[in-house]
Amino acid sequence: MTQSAASQAMQQLEDSLGVSLIDRSKRPLVLTTEGEAYLRGVRGVLKSYERIEEEVRGIGNRLSGQITIASIVSVGLSYMPAATEAFQRLQPQVDVRSQFGPVDRVVEMVAEGEVDFGLVSFPKNTKSIQCIDWQREPMRLVCSADHPLASQNEVSLNQLRGMEMIGFDRRLTLRQEIDRTMAAAGVDVDVRMEFDNADSMIRAIQANRGIGIVPEAAVRRETATGSLRVVACRELRMTRPLGIIFRRPGRLSQAASEFASLLLGKSVNFETKNRSGNRKLMVETNTGISQSSPIHA
Repeated sequence: MTQSAASQAMQQLEDSLGVSLIDRSKRPLVLTTEGEAYLRGVRGVLKSYERIEEEVRGIGNRLSGQITIASIVSVGLSYMPAATEAFQRLQPQVDVRSQFGPVDRVVEMVAEGEVDFGLVSFPKNTKSIQCIDWQREPMRLVCSADHPLASQNEVSLNQLRGMEMIGFDRRLTLRQEIDRTMAAAGVDVDVRMEFDNADSMIRAIQANRGIGIVPEAAVRRETATGSLRVVACRELRMTRPLGIIFRRPGRLSQAASEFASLLLGKSVNFETKNRSGNRKLMVETNTGISQSSPIHA
């Protein structure tokens, strides 16, 4: 569209609604409060329409269309490539797309209907989000191959006392859980560098001959090649809970349900209605592609 055509279309929309959607007094242009509310609503409507189209096309088990999954970086990089590859072998006509961001952004995308569902750590049910527990991911003490502890088969938490470490941002729930674990053991460490995602943290451990506590799945490639070492620590019995989050109220397309089922190793279905008249997600076993082994196994 030309700029004038777009401007006329926007003006007609604003006239029909009786409100201003764009604040034209600012450069670059920004949405008004009404504009932001309208955008959120329209995204949800469009996503619902896409799900209806996909459901119709999928009648007869011939799934097609597009699904979009939002994920925090560490989970997306660890699990989405293998899951997408496995799913596309089963449903080659479905276009699977991924979006990455911090947990708050993933929750926002799910709540506003921008994506089909999300993958997060420490999932929580809210008024707009419903979650299904997925797995508990072990946390491991990991160091550079050049770190003094790299040659040791096992260490105690007490050996980390006062040690310089690389950690997660202290605002993250995962960092707070790590700090609680260390405090319970009476161990203080010196966190010199902080990151808001596991991938950046892993790169920093490699580059700085460092050490840190990270999710096991996030360092599979690095530990396989020998660039990082997992140092056994029996006292470190931490896990990171992962979950699949959905918009509520809402309904997954058949393709999105099948993908979630592949991740869970169980099928994700909707009940017809509960007593309050609202639909809700149900998890059942031994149906659909859930007969395959779960990707996280």
